[in-house]
Amino acid sequence: MLSVPLPSLIHRIGKAKVETARSTAANFSCQLKRVRRSRNWQLIGELGQLDAFSQHLKSQDDHWQYLIGKCEAVLSKHAAELEPIETKLAKLIAKDCAITVAKLMQQTECTLAQARVALAESF
Repeated sequence: MLSVPLPSLIHRIGKAKVETARSTAANFSCQLKRVRRSRNWQLIGELGQLDAFSQHLKSQDDHWQYLIGKCEAVLSKHAAELEPIETKLAKLIAKDCAITVAKLMQQTECTLAQARVALAESF
């Protein structure tokens, strides 16, 4: 679970927009809630869910720039985890052409079949 800190959210986008964002976040299995009794908020969710929520907000109007910017800042730190397993395997094989199937499986947490297919495609 990742947490996106959103200081002074209501002051920045307004109460009505926060309620809309809260219901939209729930559709993506994320939680938008206040931090205890402070004016700070946080968005909590899995990496893929936060990415899908951020993409949805980008497709909406421009009123969500603050929320999108905060989400993107957190997602950029985990960009390597968002790329597909095939891309990760191809990068590792390009870096070291003599890499073993066991090392590929260990570094990317892929299946044996995925590692073998990636090695076969590289040659």
